[in-house]
Amino acid sequence: QVQLVDSGGGLVQPGGSLRLSCAASGFSFRKYALDWYRQAPGKQRELVATITAGDTTTYSLKGRFTVSRDNAQNTVSLQMNSLEPEDTAVYYCHLNRWGIDYWGKGTLVTVSS
Repeated sequence: QVQLVDSGGGLVQPGGSLRLSCAASGFSFRKYALDWYRQAPGKQRELVATITAGDTTTYSLKGRFTVSRDNAQNTVSLQMNSLEPEDTAVYYCHLNRWGIDYWGKGTLVTVSS
């Protein structure tokens, strides 16, 4: 079955960087777009970045985040730089396959001094 395992979150100071990873299994990874979402306390879940099967990327937060994928390792990553307290959230890996949404369990990113 489809599994998405998010990792890499933690506590970081403002201006710092983190790299999140999502290990995927149970589907033909190279054929699907994957996304990163985040949900801050008291807010709705929002789309952060998407990477298509053809490596096209789109972002809702331009300039500070970079999404990438490794089709050999079945992983998708989110490099986050110049982090701000407003980036504090649980970050989720997401797949939509055949109209069904799959989510990782999330990884918590806390940006605080």
